[in-house]
Amino acid sequence: MSDAIKHECGLAFLRLRKPFAHYQQKYGSVLWGLNKLYLLMEKQHNRGQDGAGVAAVKLNVEPGYPFLSRIRSNEPQPIADIFKQLGEEFNELQKFNTEISHYPGLMKGHLSFLGELLLGHLRYGTQGKNNVEFCHPFIKRHTIPARNLALAGNFNLVNTDELFELVNMDPGPFQKQSDLAAMMEVIHHFLVKADEASPGSLDIVSVLKKALPLFDGGFHVGGITGNGIGFVFRDAHGIRPSYYYTDEDVVVAASERAAIRTTFNVGENEVQELLPGQALVVAENGEVKIEQVLEPKARKACSFERIYFSRGSDEKIYRERSQLGYNLSKQVLDAVNYDLKNTIFSFIPNTAEVAFYGLTKGCEDYLNKIKLERILSWGNNVDPAKLEEMIKRRVRMEKIAIKDVKMRTFITEDVNRNEMVQHVYDITYGTVRKDVDTLVVIDDSIVRGTTLKESIIRMLSRLHPKRIIIVSSAPQIRYPDCYGIDMSKMGDFIAFNAAVELLKERGKECLLKELHEQCKELHRNNQLHTVNVVKQIYKSFTNDEITKKIAELITPPGLTVPVDVIYQTIESLHEACPNNLGDWYFTGNYPTPGGNRVVNKAFMNYMEGKNTRGY
Repeated sequence: MSDAIKHECGLAFLRLRKPFAHYQQKYGSVLWGLNKLYLLMEKQHNRGQDGAGVAAVKLNVEPGYPFLSRIRSNEPQPIADIFKQLGEEFNELQKFNTEISHYPGLMKGHLSFLGELLLGHLRYGTQGKNNVEFCHPFIKRHTIPARNLALAGNFNLVNTDELFELVNMDPGPFQKQSDLAAMMEVIHHFLVKADEASPGSLDIVSVLKKALPLFDGGFHVGGITGNGIGFVFRDAHGIRPSYYYTDEDVVVAASERAAIRTTFNVGENEVQELLPGQALVVAENGEVKIEQVLEPKARKACSFERIYFSRGSDEKIYRERSQLGYNLSKQVLDAVNYDLKNTIFSFIPNTAEVAFYGLTKGCEDYLNKIKLERILSWGNNVDPAKLEEMIKRRVRMEKIAIKDVKMRTFITEDVNRNEMVQHVYDITYGTVRKDVDTLVVIDDSIVRGTTLKESIIRMLSRLHPKRIIIVSSAPQIRYPDCYGIDMSKMGDFIAFNAAVELLKERGKECLLKELHEQCKELHRNNQLHTVNVVKQIYKSFTNDEITKKIAELITPPGLTVPVDVIYQTIESLHEACPNNLGDWYFTGNYPTPGGNRVVNKAFMNYMEGKNTRGY
């Protein structure tokens, strides 16, 4: 994705099912669990670079000794910072007793995070600030072990105000900025009530069944209690991804299947998906069960996970991204009039590489078909030189653009700053024949279009192509997201701005004011969640009309090279990613009522000139 946006966080949950002596004997280290947690988090580092955190619970601790520990960091490399600190504690311990690693009981007593339950988190800050206080896990402490709770998750909630009201809490400035704080208060509220009703036999499933229906959003959350219960749960629509693996040694859950497979070296079918509305629960004794804690609803798993966010090392995601590119090949071939001889294909940024392979494969399939037809048409009269030329024909692929070192712009003057921004990407000179070759460049998606306009297209034009075609493996992003991705302001979307420009050009700008009044009326009647008003803005235009206007908007002033844009269709997206049909940012079809409220609020903010979030 050329436009930088923040998105889904990453979760890592581990429950060791055997005594620490077992891991020392079988794997050679009492720190096996912590090492696996580190790997599980590192293999998901793409999911959060604003901060990280780890919580640990120790089982069967003598009264008076600490059993719940937590560490968080918002350093530039937060995972490394956390585990460096944990390593220093271990190294310090060994200075006094070099043989202590051979005594698991002593190690557990002296190392703060040598616990049987481990909860790790990687944060992208879509809510709140990037202070370390906002990093997960959050914890609630209590003198009674069962009432201690640590929570971390990949989610956004859009009804935090209602949740605080439910538990009769007047949130402070910190709590107001954190949806996890609201979720924590609600779950802990029911947790305490359950423990009061039945001390010593906490039923976490009943707690989750009471709390989870109150949350409006998409969520994948892990938790551990002070008395040794671990749990992971997923929203009813399966919006956020959730995977788990169990064997005799460990129970593990994470946001990405490939992270579990790599960390534990297991096969694809050994890692299971936690289905919508389900909870994985690990009892104090290590027994595992899967419970349906929410009634499952229509599956709306986030399609952006497949397009961009999840790492492409998962074989299914790799195939789907390749298919996304392949599905675009017909549109691209039409756009270049099937002139592959004078067309060069490339990709920006690196995350679009797999879709690029799919796109070029689609073009190669077409070219091979043409080769076969031509050769067969010659019959027995085959000229060897002509045959050799035909066989050697290839789809032309080049590494056109390279993201340079991370550049920081210190000059605030607009003219000079724009000049500097152009150089975020560098180009490979000599790859394009001046005024002859058409340059086709594929991107994961186009959100704001700012990087394309201010950097990429300007740089590509220096190669003097005959034409530039930007291809998006995702459809037009038209609406905010409120379930994990940091896309909440209408004015940020190039597709929305294109529609507004078209309204102005056609003298229909009054529609915006009419819809604004409609939103205000809905808001007064507490009905803002009932309908997506913004859909009406796009109904006036075809996809092609909006796409052409987007191409105009991302073309820098004064550029003489024609620029076109090609988008994935919704139908092709669903064909490529059949199990992730969550597409509200493209279609406006939100899976929960809170989504409608967010898009309408975002539109109201836009009309009123408020540069604030829609939730």
